[in-house]
Order: sequence, then structure tokens, then C-alpha cells
Amino acid sequence: MSQRQVLQVFEQYQKARTQFVQTIAELSTRPQNIETLQNAGVMSLLRPLLLDVVPTVQQTAALALGRLANFNDDLAEAIVKGDILPQLVYSLAEQNRFYKKAAAFVLRAVAKHSPQLAQAVVDCGALDALVICLEEFDPGVKESAAWALGYIARHNAELSQAVVDAGAVPLLVLCIQEPELSLKRISGSALSDICKHTPELAQVVVDAGAIAHLAQMILNPDAKLKRQVFSALSQIAKHSVDLAEMVVEAEIFPAILTCLRDPDEYVRKNVATLIREIAKHTPELSQLIVNAGGIAAIVDYIGDSKGNVRLPGVMTLGYVAAHSENLAMAVIVSKGVNQLALVLSDEPEDHIKAAVAWSLGQIGRHTPEHAKAVAVANVFPRLLQLYLSTNSSEDLQCKSKKALKNVLQKCVYLSALEPLLHDAPPNILKHVIGQYGKVLPHDSKARRLFVTSGGLKKVQDIKAEPGSMLYEHIQAINNCYPEEVVKYYSPGYSDTLLDRIEQYVPAV
Repeated sequence: MSQRQVLQVFEQYQKARTQFVQTIAELSTRPQNIETLQNAGVMSLLRPLLLDVVPTVQQTAALALGRLANFNDDLAEAIVKGDILPQLVYSLAEQNRFYKKAAAFVLRAVAKHSPQLAQAVVDCGALDALVICLEEFDPGVKESAAWALGYIARHNAELSQAVVDAGAVPLLVLCIQEPELSLKRISGSALSDICKHTPELAQVVVDAGAIAHLAQMILNPDAKLKRQVFSALSQIAKHSVDLAEMVVEAEIFPAILTCLRDPDEYVRKNVATLIREIAKHTPELSQLIVNAGGIAAIVDYIGDSKGNVRLPGVMTLGYVAAHSENLAMAVIVSKGVNQLALVLSDEPEDHIKAAVAWSLGQIGRHTPEHAKAVAVANVFPRLLQLYLSTNSSEDLQCKSKKALKNVLQKCVYLSALEPLLHDAPPNILKHVIGQYGKVLPHDSKARRLFVTSGGLKKVQDIKAEPGSMLYEHIQAINNCYPEEVVKYYSPGYSDTLLDRIEQYVPAV
């Protein structure tokens, strides 16, 4: 057998291996093939090919493993149990840039499924190798490493701390300053995933100088980058007053308000979320948003959005209004109540309606003037309907009841209270009657109207336990009228009159 023939055997074997891994990598992109590949034992066949002498075979084997692991946690588990991770980590330090990208992809695909699988990636020493990859010259390698680190950090504070301890944060902050857009996006996303768990982790990111670099990118034309920038700033601002103030000090207002009209709905939602996370902390931070024109912008944003995208805007109005009378009045003046009333009537999702009810309660609970602004928007009947409806979620019922109670206790606008006299259950009715009891003693016109509209008759029909709050309120109303008027509208009074007619002996 000649030398040529001997070498041909090796060439054929190499071609077969190359064709095998390429075909498997291609088949792995289609979900319908995954189970068949798994049953055929694809994992154990790919594993030795990760150490193949031919770089193309190595890289393609890693790519195929990544695609399989990405598909579901069973396959990711199989990679962990097959002792493939240490091999990949070793190769991250040794191999060329193409292999590094593929290996980081596998680590990311395993880590994404659960904290346990992410912990397995950490346990095999992947963090140090991935952090070294963040210092590579090739932006693609940096991107793959940042992506894997983000997927490990997103699960919980312990894993996030492990990423921080490996020294990833300063390098990720350097990566967001690189010119490549995709690297900026992925690094921003990883920083967001690290920040979100605890104030301490967010502080590490802030100390690395991230806020200034993120703030510089808020008007970048790339929508996917802006999503990550606003997400990261929100995750920093949400934890404490100090962190929120640091975000605000980066002079993001009023520039970010223009992004509430961005064509990309995720950008809009993340901006609204950032404004909400700032507004919730203190009256001063809320006032800053008001001064920048933020409330009118949020009201417009709620009107232009649908579904879950509305939610942070709705909650922002509630948080701002909760702080003080003046801030609640700023929401009213910006037509916030009318916008919330529209959402309450046309929104199908219970959790969003619950947030609207909560926000309305925060706006109307301060003074009679605030309560009147909510009452005039005609939301009482809708809130009552949502509270009483068996189709409403428990949270929606609870928030509707609380909002009604909060606003009713301040409301002296009797026209809005009247419909509730006829429809409200006793636990709401006591607040309605209580408000009448406050107004009627001092307003003769209101007393007259209360009689002619049937209100006094309705009150006499209510059966209240003696000694209860409702009973006390009814007595307070009755004390505003002459005794014979109260008797006249009491149930059974017409029968009493008829009895008197029968017993009456005319003087002939």
C-alpha cells in the first residue's frame, strides 16, 4: 500500500468528521430534530471532537453543543453530566478566537436555563476564563464572554456576586465604551443583570463609573442599545435614594423624555420604568420629574401605549401623587386622572386595572379638591363594578376597594356619590353615607336635593346594626331633617298613615 493510499484513509476520516459535525450543527438549528439527535447519543459523539486535531471540527462541535444546550435544560444537564464544561473552559484559554466564541456560546447556553446549571458553569472555573476573554482584542470574543457572564449573573445575587468577584465589572464598563454596537448592547445587558439583585451589587457597577458612560448613550440612534442602557439605569436607580440621585445627577433629564416617544416599544417601556424607579423614592426626585415636564410626557405615553407597556407609566403617576398634595395636583393638572379613567374603562388586563385603581387612590386621597378631580372623571361606578365583579382578580378587587375607600373619605362632591347610594355594598356604603353626613348639616340646598333625588328615602331603607358606624352615619343624616320628614320617607310610613285613616273618626 503506497504512502498516498495510507494518507487517503486519514483524509477520508477527517472529511467524515468535518461533515458529521457540520451536519449535526445544521440539524441542531431545527427544534423537530432535537429529540432524535438526543436519542441517537449525539452528546457522547460530539464530546471527543472538542479535542479534535482539526480546528474547524473543534469549533463546529462546540457550536453544535451550544445549539443543543440552548434548546432545553435536559440537554444542558447532559453537557454538565458528560464532563464537557471543564474541557470547554480549558480551551477558552488555549484556542483561537473562533473556538473561544463557540465555547463561550456553549457556556451561555448551559447557564441560561437555571441557577443550578449556571452554578455548574461557575464551579468548573468558567468565570476566570470568561473574564480573560473580555480583554481579548477581538470584539466578537468579548461579546460572547460578556453574554455568558450576563446569563450567569441574571439568576440570583450569589451568582452575580461571583461574576463581580471574578473582576468582570470594570472590563464590562470598558466594553460599553468600545465602538462596536453589538458589544455595547451585550455589555450593557450584562451590567443590568448584575445590578438588579441588590444595592451592593449596583454600587459596584456605579463605582466602576458605569453611570456616566450609560448616560452618554441615551440618545444613541440604535434602539437595541437604548433598551439595554435604560434597563441598566433602572436597575441601578431602583435600589435606593442615593443610587437614584446618582443616576439623576448624570443629567438624564429632560433628554430621556424624548425617548418616551421612541418608535421601539421596549425603549419606551424601559424609559418609563426608569422614571418610575426614580419617582418612587422621594418627593424631591418626583418634583424634579415634574419640573422637567415629565408628568405630561408620561400621560401622553400612557395614551399612546397598550397593554403591559403602559404599566410603568400608570405606576409613575401613582408614585408621584403619593408623595404630597402638590405633586398629586401636578398629576391632576397634567390631565393624569382623565387618562387613567380611560385606561380603567378600556384595558382588558386585570393587573393593569389594579395599578390604575391604586394610582387613582393615591391621587384622590389628599384633600376634597383632589377627591373631586377623581370623582368628576366618573371612576367611582367603574371601581365599584371591578370590586364587586367575580371575574376580577383578588388583587384588582382589593385595590379597587382600597382606592374607593381612600377617595370617598375625602370626597364631598355629592353628585358623584349619589349613584353609589343605590349600588354600593355596606362596607363601601358606610363611607358614602359618612360623607353625606359631613356635608348636609352645612348645606341647605344639598339637603333639599338629597330629598328630591330619593337619597333620604334610600337611607331609610338601609338596615344597619345599631351601634355600627353605618348606623351612626345614618343618624347624623336624619338629624339634619325634621322628624316628620324622616318618618315620611321611612319604610312602612304609608301603612301607618292608612291605619290612622281607618282609626280616624270624623267629627260629624
